[in-house]
Amino acid sequence: MKPGLVRGVDGRVRCSWSGSDPLYQRYHDREWGRPVKDETRLFEKLCLEGFQSGLSWITILRKRENFRAAFAGFDVATVAGFGTRDVSRLLKDAGIVRHRGKIASTINNARLTLVLREEFRSLARFCWSFEPMAAERPRTLDLATLRTLGHTEASHRFSKALRKRGFSFVGPTTAYAFMQAMGLVNDHLEGCDSRAEVEAAREKFRRP
Repeated sequence: MKPGLVRGVDGRVRCSWSGSDPLYQRYHDREWGRPVKDETRLFEKLCLEGFQSGLSWITILRKRENFRAAFAGFDVATVAGFGTRDVSRLLKDAGIVRHRGKIASTINNARLTLVLREEFRSLARFCWSFEPMAAERPRTLDLATLRTLGHTEASHRFSKALRKRGFSFVGPTTAYAFMQAMGLVNDHLEGCDSRAEVEAAREKFRRP
């Protein structure tokens, strides 16, 4: 088995970060890297990546349903209308990460997403405009190469564009994690059973 890969008890070869937790394995197999243009899912992921800052993704993943309930399913317009009472409610919600700055950031980013939509017609169109060109990507992706991709020129451009518009908790590393998860890049390792599946999905995907 190549470094960075692991074979599960079900016989499927996965990126080793998926571990042995069934929830994490399902996320790896069914979501991570598969291209997304749904507005709600993109906004949700942008917010949750911000909440993840300083934490592990599995911590956020285990709380994701609680986050969805707390933030109205991450409906952009609804979250944009949250006020001080909502902030107080969220700070008392033990089911989520109770961080005032990240909660305020999510509400702020929702309001800015509404503005961004007016300029680009959709959040999806804006996000996918930062998909890296093939020449910017490594020809093969082993563990050693992946470790050099904590942030890239494309994620710096994406982060800079978001921050210029006032978005917060969207640094280059966070931006790259978003790009990996939403399918703007395929960072499943060579040999992972999901890599070819994701690549096929990306080939069929109609960019917004």
